Amino acid sequence: MATRTESPQAGLPQGRRPELDVMRMVVVIGLVFFHSALVFATEGDFYVRNAETTEVITVIAGFGVVWAMPLLFLISGLGARHSLQRRGAGTFAAERLLRLGIPLLLGTLLLNPLPQWLRLRSSDPDYDESYLHFLPRFFDVHVEFDELPFLVQGEHFETGHLWFVVLLLTFSLMLAPLHRFLPHEPFRRLADRVAAVTLRRRGVVLLPALAFAAICAFAGMEEDYAGWHRWSYLLFFAAGFTLATDPRFRTVMRRDARSAACLGALLFTAAAPGFTTADDPFTEATPLAVASRALFGAAGWCLVVAIPGLLDRPRRQPRQGPRPPAAPTPPTRRQRVYGYLAAAVLPLYVLHQPIVVAVAYFVVGWAAPIPVEYVVLVTISLALTLAAYELLVRRTRVTRFLFGMRG
Repeated sequence: MATRTESPQAGLPQGRRPELDVMRMVVVIGLVFFHSALVFATEGDFYVRNAETTEVITVIAGFGVVWAMPLLFLISGLGARHSLQRRGAGTFAAERLLRLGIPLLLGTLLLNPLPQWLRLRSSDPDYDESYLHFLPRFFDVHVEFDELPFLVQGEHFETGHLWFVVLLLTFSLMLAPLHRFLPHEPFRRLADRVAAVTLRRRGVVLLPALAFAAICAFAGMEEDYAGWHRWSYLLFFAAGFTLATDPRFRTVMRRDARSAACLGALLFTAAAPGFTTADDPFTEATPLAVASRALFGAAGWCLVVAIPGLLDRPRRQPRQGPRPPAAPTPPTRRQRVYGYLAAAVLPLYVLHQPIVVAVAYFVVGWAAPIPVEYVVLVTISLALTLAAYELLVRRTRVTRFLFGMRG
């Protein structure tokens, strides 16, 4: 008698998972829309602020914060597992140092000072220091070990939006020696047992939500790192690495995606009132703030499970007899766009925020309604970001290397 338990491999397309690339593209391009919106948000301390603001932005931005960057770390963990399997720990660490460390250094030296300088100019009408005179003050830094892994600190220095690259590089370099020196067999057996339980029992894949709820509730949240505590992202990264160890986890995410999406939306809705009414919901120890952070953390895990599961649809292939090999066909327009953007994700991430801030610096002075200013800001910022990638990054081997692209 046949059982209803889905096979670990049932309906799973083999090879590269294009939906993961699409999610990375959507999140990175969406950051142009997200950071442009922060210009008009009532809460927060974005580099350039419009005179007229709205609280609607806070709620909409909050829904993006709860899943977008955690999803990038989860996908990065999935990719790290496959990369380690192919390359080995030493080559993996060297590759990550080159592909993440060099863009991080380049962006810190050439791009990050501009938003800070524009912050000073926009907040103080009497500030007239030139950019060249500001640069030495930006790089007046010291080391603070209690800010690990953000060791370099200064009055004006910041990693800015490159905090994601700092954390991703840190997690990768932490993972490499663990993968090389720790025994693999106990981890493999544990992953096998957990995969079997999650496949057999619905909802087990959502249990890590309790860990994320506890971290957000008691360790607090950090506005500088997209709302989440910096070490929360290590759990998302580790979760992605673990999920890649067994195909049954992928089956479970597809199966439980709808219930995870509903639960995540419900938890986020329940958390919203606390975030909008508490004085400092990220760090307050009041019962309302703690409960709201716990709901937020649990919602984040549920949504990060739901989104890949919903997009990972089985691709049914018609049964056909053997056919002679067909002549190669040129890629379609959709395939060309996909390939173009998939390769551009890291450079676009590095480039986008200084461009958004620079455009916002000029747009906020307009006497126009918020929707008009927002549309103009997004349109110009997105166009300039794509143009900078196409003209300044993509076309030479040297600039591709400097921005972490493959040759």
